[in-house]
Amino acid sequence: MKTILVTGGAGYIGSHTIVELLKSGYKVISVDNYYNSIELSYALIEKLAGKSFIKYTIDIAQENALEIIFQENKIDGIIHFAALKSVPDSVDNPIFCFKNNNNATLNIGDCAVKFGVRNIVFSSSCSVYGNVEPSDLPVQEHTIIRKAESPYAYSKQNGEVYLKAISEISDIKVFALRYFNPVGAHASGELGEFPSKHSNNLVPIITQTAIGLRDHMTVFGKDWNTRDGSCVRDYIHVSDIAEAHVLALKKLFQDDFKNKFEIVNLGSGLGVTVFEAINSFEKMSGVNVNFKEGERREGDVEAIYSLPVKAKDLLGWTANRDVDSMMDSAWKWQKKLIELGFNTTKI
Repeated sequence: MKTILVTGGAGYIGSHTIVELLKSGYKVISVDNYYNSIELSYALIEKLAGKSFIKYTIDIAQENALEIIFQENKIDGIIHFAALKSVPDSVDNPIFCFKNNNNATLNIGDCAVKFGVRNIVFSSSCSVYGNVEPSDLPVQEHTIIRKAESPYAYSKQNGEVYLKAISEISDIKVFALRYFNPVGAHASGELGEFPSKHSNNLVPIITQTAIGLRDHMTVFGKDWNTRDGSCVRDYIHVSDIAEAHVLALKKLFQDDFKNKFEIVNLGSGLGVTVFEAINSFEKMSGVNVNFKEGERREGDVEAIYSLPVKAKDLLGWTANRDVDSMMDSAWKWQKKLIELGFNTTKI
């Protein structure tokens, strides 16, 4: 049984990925500092998977803090999620963003080299492409990398550069999964994204508004050059994203897979506007969302969506869950949060 270290395992995508790893027969070790997550997610994971796993509470951005995990366990692969992900927060406090995200990735690479871990899956982002031109759409892995629109996006560009350089001087193999906008929750409605101290993600804001935790939500910009004036994003169900990480690990473990560094986009190939997302939610929930139109938000890009051909060809992965199922599961999870006592938008 192979042992996988998941950084940021108490977080949104990390928690769903641990469920899939446990279902696939892996032994899991999770590390998290709970900055933007909550320990309760571990209990929900174990209930869903019917299995337990090892947990460490460590800030992996601190130098040498990670080494105890590698000293106490034989790690076969790493899935590196842990990062601050808020674009507006990164604009307001770029130093904190860079210290956390870049140092964490450097420390992961350092420990992988020191302790002989050969397989890393890096949680990257479509934000690395920058503000793409209409002629660039749909985005593919060879699409030109433009100027990062936020310190967060730049930290993901840097993370890829670091890990590629490390792979070139070691026997480490890396998948950098550039995924688009994860949304939704586990189909059971028993696991999802907990309210964050720094949440700026569309779907939780929609569900919080619908259930009355917010008076209204704001659509940032109504004059973008899109079909209805709101930003276009490529939304993917979080469980599809989780499954992709497991497939990437399996590929790395294949003896005949020799590629040192691979970039793969994870997307549906379909662009959805903010207004279309709201309409889908209202259809699936039967609840009207009170929203206002506001000015554009610094750091946002107009439109980005993918052509995920490489993911299918290399990993055998496609996004199987549509926007309506994303909104349906997100609404189930929002109601579960109220049941759990989260009657606020903050942790």
